[in-house]
Amino acid sequence: MIARETVSEVLAEPRGGEDVPPVVVAGEQPSQVTAAVPGSVVPHWQKGLVPAVLAPDYRRIMDVLAGGNGACGEAMDCRRLASALGLEPVPAKVEGVRSKAKRLAARGWLAEERPGLFSVTAARAGGS
Repeated sequence: MIARETVSEVLAEPRGGEDVPPVVVAGEQPSQVTAAVPGSVVPHWQKGLVPAVLAPDYRRIMDVLAGGNGACGEAMDCRRLASALGLEPVPAKVEGVRSKAKRLAARGWLAEERPGLFSVTAARAGGS
């Protein structure tokens, strides 16, 4: 009986993560922009969308591939990408980076030139 009441109360509460985060477009200053947080949904890339809408881990991947850590915009495999992010190139870390890179590629933020080899175009890196 107590468990049913507790479950009913929990299900009756509004869910916290249902609001869609605002889209930030380059050159616009929205009145109230909330930064993406870890666990945020990766939006599909469209013209004018800036990497600021991505969660911190995804922004770091975009920064490294765009040349922020000396990569000069070249394509990288996940092992090199993990090292550039400051992670040890052990299988668990590399697979985490691969999962995030694949998600970015599937949503149009990155290009996967060959299986496992990721790069970002200048347009996507700069948000134009």
